[in-house]
Amino acid sequence: MEASTGIRELKEQLSAYIRRVKSGETIVITDRGKPVGRLVPYSESLRDKLDVMAQAGFIRWDGHRLTPHEQIAKNNSEQLVSDLLLEDRD
Repeated sequence: MEASTGIRELKEQLSAYIRRVKSGETIVITDRGKPVGRLVPYSESLRDKLDVMAQAGFIRWDGHRLTPHEQIAKNNSEQLVSDLLLEDRD
């Protein structure tokens, strides 16, 4: 659940709201009761995370789009694959 606050209260208690966001909470900012913005905890972008993983040697990627693999199986029945998997589990 997100907390919300009006602009006036946010201005008056900015430090307290920043502490809450630092601890992981998301705050919705409202103007006359209508949402106008959101304060969210900072997180690295996906690209930054991938770069860190590549530098650590966990992944290799040259930045180009991956080529699709050939389809290895095809469902020729009228059942959904999810139904077939559930049936196989029983």
